[in-house]
Amino acid sequence: MSYDLCLTEQAKTPYYIESIRTNIYSIEELCYYLYHNIYLIDETIINEGLCDWIRDELGMTRLYRQLYAQLEKKEGAAFFVFPIFREAGYLNAQEGREFQERLSRLEVQPEEVRQKMRGDYLVKEKMFARAVGIYREILEKKAPGRLGVQFYSSIWNNLGAAYAGLFRYDQAADCFFEAWKLGKTKEALRKYVSVLPLYLSEQEYEKKLKSLDADSYLVQRIQEYNAELCRKANAQEKAEEILSGDVDAYIEDLKRQYRRSAEL
Repeated sequence: MSYDLCLTEQAKTPYYIESIRTNIYSIEELCYYLYHNIYLIDETIINEGLCDWIRDELGMTRLYRQLYAQLEKKEGAAFFVFPIFREAGYLNAQEGREFQERLSRLEVQPEEVRQKMRGDYLVKEKMFARAVGIYREILEKKAPGRLGVQFYSSIWNNLGAAYAGLFRYDQAADCFFEAWKLGKTKEALRKYVSVLPLYLSEQEYEKKLKSLDADSYLVQRIQEYNAELCRKANAQEKAEEILSGDVDAYIEDLKRQYRRSAEL
């Protein structure tokens, strides 16, 4: 993650943001995090530890008092983060209004919806293991009839995507199957059929397909579609191998990305 040029003195001891495992050293870096990670503004950032860091490491005693007062009032995330933006002069008037609107829309959503947004954001950032924990928590707290079948179908679908990102294809398949059972969407079925060959033998794969209560023609079309995708992917991979001059560096980069995605 890159940050804007810091205009204030940097802290000797950084503040560690647990949700994305990142150290920040200045008020500008903190503003950048808050502005670009709105779905992750929760108790991991709105807490006494951050207030103490702002006082002790940045020497911003006035801001510390403002933030600590907001913690005690418990008026919401906007009242906590906007004094930080003002202190750094980080947002202009238009940006401030837009951020306020986004945050206000987020705060009125049910907790499960806000959790899903955090999980979806972590999947987008390829932090799959942390997303898995959030989706599992939503499913464990599931209240019948509260948010509807399609919502929980999407949770199962996104949980499957997170497991697939961790190469745990059997668990991904189970999740896509649950998503399909709930929502009966063609896309959920496509993902389920697509992930099965990644961990099953050909015989086991065919057996699974036969056990499906799904349209056989649709399954056939999915298989044809997947075969075409594989053909294109193999051609692309071959081209990248030819163009890449440093295979070792490429492999190391893949390893680094996987370690990050698997962090809890």
